[in-house]
Amino acid sequence: MEYRKLADTDIELSLICLGTMTWGQQNSEKEAHEQMDYAFENGINFFDTAELYPIPPMAETQGKTEEYIGSWFKKNSNREKIFLASKVAGRTNMQWFRDGKHQLDKKSISSALENSLSRLKTDYIDLYQLHWPDRPISLFGSGGPSYKHYELKDTIPPKETLEVLSGLVEQGKIRYIGLSNETPWGLSSFLKASEEFNLPKIVSVQNVYNLLSRVYEIGLSEYYYREKVGLLAYSPLAQGYLTGKYLDGARPKGARTTLFERGQRYETQHAEGIIKKYIQLAQDFDLDPAVMSLAFVNQQDFVTSNIIGATTMEQLEVAVKSYSVKLSEDLIKKINSIHLECQNPCP
Repeated sequence: MEYRKLADTDIELSLICLGTMTWGQQNSEKEAHEQMDYAFENGINFFDTAELYPIPPMAETQGKTEEYIGSWFKKNSNREKIFLASKVAGRTNMQWFRDGKHQLDKKSISSALENSLSRLKTDYIDLYQLHWPDRPISLFGSGGPSYKHYELKDTIPPKETLEVLSGLVEQGKIRYIGLSNETPWGLSSFLKASEEFNLPKIVSVQNVYNLLSRVYEIGLSEYYYREKVGLLAYSPLAQGYLTGKYLDGARPKGARTTLFERGQRYETQHAEGIIKKYIQLAQDFDLDPAVMSLAFVNQQDFVTSNIIGATTMEQLEVAVKSYSVKLSEDLIKKINSIHLECQNPCP
């Protein structure tokens, strides 16, 4: 396994991070434990989860993912060997969730953290992330390719949120702070507040990054080089669309989009045509399309870790082993040529 440094810390994270959002919905506790066993045995020291998981979020399953991780820690007594990341949810219309109170203020963050610690059977979380901003923005591709402006009403300023998180760092309940689904403006606001008020600095941003959505390269990637804030890339296979399994309207049994019809982000006007070109390109180079897509993410300097997810052990084995595949300059050039035909069809 390859390891990369987290920001300015001494932490070395595995290039492949084990994502967990299907556990408790598509995967049982036994299957989750099997995945964690395999990942750990193959050098993965980084697990990512969230209080909201599993996905899709439902009142009856919320928190199960963290519970499964907690039972694995209890069974193996190896908590200190895993760098554990979780997330606190921001504003949402899910009124059943955390009593309908989701602003990133002291009460909400403290409540969310205590509940996560209890489910995870630990007294600290290594990286605590804001799952999405407190301010209103377009999320998960809902805004399309253009910026949509929202007025800042009743939002919690970064300084206030950082002060809450700083207190939790001092108490030893969290070690580092990260953002997720964030923009350059949002990250810069947090970095500015950290510097101005001597508060903990953001060490990572967890955003979507894949062959169909390379928006991170425009603006946010520069923060890695200038501020040492790296990317924790999620959805490297574009919810499985880059494997080709959904081409021509296919709906494989048990697949995420088949079960939940949540793949609209990757069903835009030009997406399928571009996916077909990537599939053909991978085949031309005698590569599994999934491996090519994962290896592309792995090779980016600004990527600290690539968050993979799997519902089967076969999928997991392919994803974990992708760290050892290096794409040639010729292949990268051809990938970029396809990208230029239709840049970011699924932002």
